[in-house]
Amino acid sequence: MDLHDHGLASDLEMMGRLAAERRQVLRWLLAGAASVPLIGCGGGSDASGAAAGTGSGTSGTGTGSVATPVPGACTVIPEETGGPYPADGTNTNGGSIVNVLNQSGVVRSDIRASFNGASGVAAGVPLTIKLQLLNANGSCSSLAGYAIYLWHCDREGLYSLYSSGVTGQNYLRGVQETDASGNLSFTSIFPGCYAGRMPHVHFEVYPSLAKAVSASNRIKTSQFTFPLATLNEVYAASGYAASVRNLAQISYASDNVFSDGTSLQMAGVTGNATEGYVVTLTVAVNG
Repeated sequence: MDLHDHGLASDLEMMGRLAAERRQVLRWLLAGAASVPLIGCGGGSDASGAAAGTGSGTSGTGTGSVATPVPGACTVIPEETGGPYPADGTNTNGGSIVNVLNQSGVVRSDIRASFNGASGVAAGVPLTIKLQLLNANGSCSSLAGYAIYLWHCDREGLYSLYSSGVTGQNYLRGVQETDASGNLSFTSIFPGCYAGRMPHVHFEVYPSLAKAVSASNRIKTSQFTFPLATLNEVYAASGYAASVRNLAQISYASDNVFSDGTSLQMAGVTGNATEGYVVTLTVAVNG
């Protein structure tokens, strides 16, 4: 017999049961949504200058620690050019192959000074770079025991080993190994802005420290940049006058690397130009 044939009382009873069931289902859905992990380790915004993955994308105080990853899906950081000044054995300067990866002392956290017999220290606003390496093929898990070779220009926009006046220096280059949580850090200075490029930092990812001696072993080459507000703060400091002029003539949209977006390559930033900055970035690769 059809349920509606039992009359109004039966209908009201049935409607009450259905309403209760709907409320229970809603409670289940809400509870489930609360337990779902955030997806994506990159996150962030586009060229507006918000941070990707970690940090706020603005200046201020804080530790700058890289967040612990949660299970989920990571977006692999874009592959980018290593540029003309990699010093990883892939090109030459003055007819000689330039390679710091096979030099004693390149594995170091503080990259401000030259090493292996070279002298000189790069001056500039203090900068701590904190990176966390995650496996996009492994539910965003940490990649321990990997290595990152990192390099960037000095506050005048010059690259050690290549640019006139600093060919005898090898500062602002170094290699670090990721710890059990995929973290590593470098102590450096804030890079300047040279003509034609937004300020940036280069890095290469290697599957192990032992393999970080030849560019043929790299599994990713990329770059990251900084929020515009931070750049303006930094370049008001002494020694960055040329950067003010160069930054005024370039943008993320016109940059030949970041014009397609910065959501996975915009570092989070804390600090100030007096005490220094801490930048953080989560880097996902296919481990």
